[in-house]
Amino acid sequence: MGAGTGLKLGVGAGSALKLGAGAAGDSGTGGRRGVTVIVPAHNEEEGLPATLASLARQTVAPARVFVVDDASTDRTGEVAAAYGATVLQPPANLGSKARAQNYALPHCTTELVLAVDADTVLAEDYIERVVPVFDDPEVVVAAGNVQTRHTRTVWERGRSVEYLFGFHWHRPIQHAAGSPLVCSGCCSVFRRADLVAFGGFPERTIVEDMDFTWSQQLAGRRALYVSDAVAWAADPETLTYLRKQVWRWMAGFCQNVRLHLGRSLTAKPMLALWILLALVEIVTAPLWWATPFLLAATTERTLGGSLAWWAGAEMLLTAPPLVYAARRRRLSLVGVLANIPCVYATKAVNLYYAWKALVVELALVPLGVSQGLRVYEKGRPAGPTGAVGAVGCAGPGLVGGQPSRAARRSR
Repeated sequence: MGAGTGLKLGVGAGSALKLGAGAAGDSGTGGRRGVTVIVPAHNEEEGLPATLASLARQTVAPARVFVVDDASTDRTGEVAAAYGATVLQPPANLGSKARAQNYALPHCTTELVLAVDADTVLAEDYIERVVPVFDDPEVVVAAGNVQTRHTRTVWERGRSVEYLFGFHWHRPIQHAAGSPLVCSGCCSVFRRADLVAFGGFPERTIVEDMDFTWSQQLAGRRALYVSDAVAWAADPETLTYLRKQVWRWMAGFCQNVRLHLGRSLTAKPMLALWILLALVEIVTAPLWWATPFLLAATTERTLGGSLAWWAGAEMLLTAPPLVYAARRRRLSLVGVLANIPCVYATKAVNLYYAWKALVVELALVPLGVSQGLRVYEKGRPAGPTGAVGAVGCAGPGLVGGQPSRAARRSR
C-alpha cells in the first residue's frame, strides 16, 4: 500500500482482529486479566492498518479494540471496522487525543486499558510482556520501549538516535530509581479502575501521558517502564511536523512542571530530581553548544581544535549507550552510529521549542499574558498525502513497514 493508491484492506486470515474471551471484554486470551485497547484516530486511513494488524498478532489477545473515529474525513472508520475493531464516532471533532480516549473509556470493562496511537505498531508479545507487572496492585500505568518505525529523512534518523539513547540510558535509570519521567502515551497500559477514579485521561495539559504518570507517582502509586515490551512509532518526517510535535511535547512538559513541581519536591523527591535535571539541561544546553566557540575566543585553542575536542566529548557521552542499544535491538551498529550527525538537527529544534516553552508556559502564562498551548496538532500529515503510516516504507528492523521477525526476537 502506498501513498495515493487505493487502500487494500486485506482482511483475510491473520488480518482480522483476534479477540480474547468475553463479548464484554471480561478476560483476554492467556488466562490473565483482560485488556481493552483504545485507538484514537483522526484521518488515519493510511497508518491504521499496520496498527490494527499488530494488535491482531498479539500472543495475548485483547478482549476488545475500540477505534475512536474522531470526525475523520477519510475512510478511517471503514478501515477499522474491516479489521474487526469496534468503531466509535463522536458527533463532532473532540479536538485532542485525551478527549478521544475518554470518549471510549466508558465502554471499557476489563481490568486493564491499553492506549495505542493510530501510527504505532506493537511487537507481537507487547501485551504479554506488560500485563504481568500489574500483579503488583500498586502499579497503575506501564509502558514499553519505543523505537522509530522509519529512518528515511534526517528528522526521522535524528529521532531514532534520541529514542535509542533515551530508552536505553535515561529510562532504565529512572526505572531503577522507581520514578520514570513518563510512560509513553503511544503504548501505555492503565489499570482501568484507577484511571476512571482519576477522572479519565487528563485533559488539563496538552500531554496526558506525562500528566497521569506524574499524578499517580505523587499519589504514592507506581509507574513502570517495561524494557522488553517494544513498540515502533511513526515520527515526523518533515521539519514542519517535527516542529508541531516538539512544541506540543515541550509546552506539555512545562505545563506539568507548573502543575506538579512544587508538590513533587516533598511527595516524590526522585521525580522532582529528574524534572529539575531536565530544566537544567534546557537552560545550560546553549552554553554547551557555544563552548568550542568560547574556547577559541578566550584561549589559545584554535576553532578547529575546540570543535574537535567538543565532538570527541559528545561521542564519548553518546556512543556507549547507542552501542548497547544497537546490540540489544540487533540493529546495525554502523547504521546507528551513522545517524548521530542527524540528531543535532533534531536537538536544535528541541532546544528552540524548549526555550519557547520555558518563556510561554513558565513565565507568560503565570503572568496572565498568554494562555499557553491549548490546540492539539498531530506531528505528521493525515490522509492519503501522508505516507508515514503506509506499508512498504522500511527502516531498521522493518520489513514492509512492519517489525521484522529478527527484530521481534531480539528483545
